[in-house]
Amino acid sequence: MTDYKMEAAKAALQFIKPGQTIGVGAGSTIANLLSLLAADSDLSGSLTFATSSFKTSGLIMDHGFKLLGSANVKHIDIYFDGCDQFDAGLNALKCGGGIHTSEKIMAALAKQFILLGDAGKSVKNLDTTYPLVLEVLPTALHLVTQWLTKNIPNAKTTMRISTQKDGAVITENGNYLLDVYFAAIMPLDKMNAIKMVPGVVEHSLFYGVGIKSYHSRRRRHNYTYAPIIVSKQLPSLF
Repeated sequence: MTDYKMEAAKAALQFIKPGQTIGVGAGSTIANLLSLLAADSDLSGSLTFATSSFKTSGLIMDHGFKLLGSANVKHIDIYFDGCDQFDAGLNALKCGGGIHTSEKIMAALAKQFILLGDAGKSVKNLDTTYPLVLEVLPTALHLVTQWLTKNIPNAKTTMRISTQKDGAVITENGNYLLDVYFAAIMPLDKMNAIKMVPGVVEHSLFYGVGIKSYHSRRRRHNYTYAPIIVSKQLPSLF
């Protein structure tokens, strides 16, 4: 059986050039990409890597790659990451890792942001399969939950709780994570605007992230799942 996450990682290699600074997120597709790069010591030895993921940092160091601390990153040539779901408009939800705030910072520092995945994550419209994850300042927890109850009464909001200790999951920024499950998906521009509620640091919707994609091929009534690459040329912040 074809490993489509590996195929997506292989497809990403064409974008990487010697001497670049490469940003990477988290997940199995990113792990595959790092393994492929490790097989080309000349290329990987010329690269500098940056990541906001604790687990990916460990993989980068295990491979012996040059790792730049995220606080010291000033420029990224390409930022690669995965997602849970993306739609025909190339909007994406990234909910699992809970590090979307730092991932968006990495993406904003990059000349090009490339989402890697397979067609199993592609939908016509984003749906309610995955929650919108909010990173929230502890002092604003009650404010944010009250705002959600008042303005989106049909949504179910739960605090992400740690399975390894008593209490809430705490982000690398010292904040809480709220998972917001919608009864029906709301317009994405309104969903994106939830970040304007005081105390919401960021959310897991990547709104308008892409301008092109390579779609899966279809044979009769069955889909052949080919690698999906969604990319956007991001304007420089500086």
